[in-house]
Amino acid sequence: MIRPRNWTIRGRLTVVYGGLFFVAGAVLLGLAYLLVRQGLNSRLGVDTNLAGLRLGANLTGSTGVVELPDGSTLNINDLAALIRDREQATRDSVLGNLLTQGSVALVVVGLLAVAFGWLLARRALQPVHRITETAQRIARADGRGLHERIPSLGPRDEVTELARTFNAMLERLDRSFDGQRRFVANASHEMRTPLAVQRALIEVTTTRPGTSTDAKQLGDGLLEINTRHERLIDGLLTLADSQNEVTETVLVDLADVAARALEVIDARDVRVEEPALSAAPVLGDPVLLERLAHNLVENAVRHNSSDGWLRVETAMRDGAGVLVVSNSGPVIRAYDVETMFEPFRRLDRERVNGERGFGLGLSIVRAITRAHGGEVSAVPRAEGGLTVTVTVPTR
Repeated sequence: MIRPRNWTIRGRLTVVYGGLFFVAGAVLLGLAYLLVRQGLNSRLGVDTNLAGLRLGANLTGSTGVVELPDGSTLNINDLAALIRDREQATRDSVLGNLLTQGSVALVVVGLLAVAFGWLLARRALQPVHRITETAQRIARADGRGLHERIPSLGPRDEVTELARTFNAMLERLDRSFDGQRRFVANASHEMRTPLAVQRALIEVTTTRPGTSTDAKQLGDGLLEINTRHERLIDGLLTLADSQNEVTETVLVDLADVAARALEVIDARDVRVEEPALSAAPVLGDPVLLERLAHNLVENAVRHNSSDGWLRVETAMRDGAGVLVVSNSGPVIRAYDVETMFEPFRRLDRERVNGERGFGLGLSIVRAITRAHGGEVSAVPRAEGGLTVTVTVPTR
């Protein structure tokens, strides 16, 4: 049994509307009963007195016996009692029919009122449903639908005020998210130029004739640091770009981008198993999808064991393209999976080459997937490693 506190607002409004109708109908039926009863009592009393007066007038000086149409005779007192009994029976019959038929009519009309109340509650709550649907679309867009607003809902009332407040909140959130993305993109662009100049100066210095061995070694170390910084800036730019919804798309086969990622990756000591690359054409940005596949494969190589393996699969499932990357490696706790998708969050696990990443690989994968309207999930393997599944709709 559903408790009243667990009812929906529509159900509560219907119950209130129907309950008030039944109460009002019952009060109205009771008042009608009392008025009809009072009217019958006064009317029948007058008719009885008049009948007695007429009988008395007609029987003055008589023997007090009345001859009926069927030839039988009846005493005047018995006749008066018979009239009173007939009047009482008529009164009871009228009042009984009023209660019975009135109650049936109240139940029938009450049920119709409840059904009407159900429909009326739905119409009254329709603006609230529109607000809920808008909020759900924005929530599914993961920050990319903040530009959407609730349209005008009619006259100024409580629901309209709620919609305006919701729109004002969305406006502030939209400005905040947009400002954050612009800051990351602008900062990354501004940092690219000095890094490029720094790389050129180091290369010129280390390649000049007469440069000492120590200077060359120092230059190589600085170039390696500079390369890491350039990779970080490139990752930040990709993350900022992929958080916007993809507007221009072309047909891209996930099997092709996965094969390309396997070709360019340095697998080192990791054994790359024969990939199962079935055609999986989707509509998307080819550059972003290639970066997605590259990050997944690179992440699977980096977070692996020295004698581990790597497997890549693509296929079509339920009308969507699927890319699955599985790898061996250290055991990952289930509650650490969500942390891996957050920017700059790294797990303290062994890596094949001991290189420490920036914690942007899976963050970029999730951002690119959501920009294409897809979903990404990761499941730890019991014997160690991870299986990451990316699903991109064909639209």
